[in-house]
Amino acid sequence: MKRIISPSLLSADFSDLKSQIDIVKNAGADRLHIDCMDGHFVPNFTFGPFIVKAIRKLTDLHLETHLMINNPANYFNDFINAGSDILIFHYEASNNIRGDLEAIKKRGVKCGLAIKPETCHEVLEEYLDILDYILIMSVSPGFGGQGFIEKTLLKMKSINEMCIDNHCRDKIIIGVDGGVNLTTIDRVYDTGIDVTVVGSGLYKSENIIDRFKELENQK
Repeated sequence: MKRIISPSLLSADFSDLKSQIDIVKNAGADRLHIDCMDGHFVPNFTFGPFIVKAIRKLTDLHLETHLMINNPANYFNDFINAGSDILIFHYEASNNIRGDLEAIKKRGVKCGLAIKPETCHEVLEEYLDILDYILIMSVSPGFGGQGFIEKTLLKMKSINEMCIDNHCRDKIIIGVDGGVNLTTIDRVYDTGIDVTVVGSGLYKSENIIDRFKELENQK
């Protein structure tokens, strides 16, 4: 099965953003990953709804908006109105997970849950009936360019098996975010996941198109 690579714009050159988006689209990307951080849930501040709206004007690619923010439900409408195709928020940031997932669905947008490396994968099981996407963090969220946490490989495999056991594997996309590069990508896909979010491992290469193809075909 073809690997799905989701370029993370956190590592792109924002002085020439349209070119940075077009080059990964030309390489074969069908989606973009947008990391939105509030400086509280994680110790960094990045993109808000206005940036997502600007990105939406530049491309028709599928926009995965990853909310690394406290009280994410307060901002769902803003990010949906900005043009997000899917909203992914953190299990650790919500006090009403099912209600928040339902609120996203009611707006006609796909919903996802992300979990930090230290969070047990079993907390996701009660939400499998409503989830479209599970995002496994393989670094501590907050900054790009971090080293891959090896122990998360077992979590990836366990989540894949959990979805199979609950007869929902065909409806849930499993993604991995953090430290994915030419060295780690084969082991990540060997766990059975669908999508890898790649930032510095793609955008910091000398030839982005060649690197995208390498990531797609590495083995």
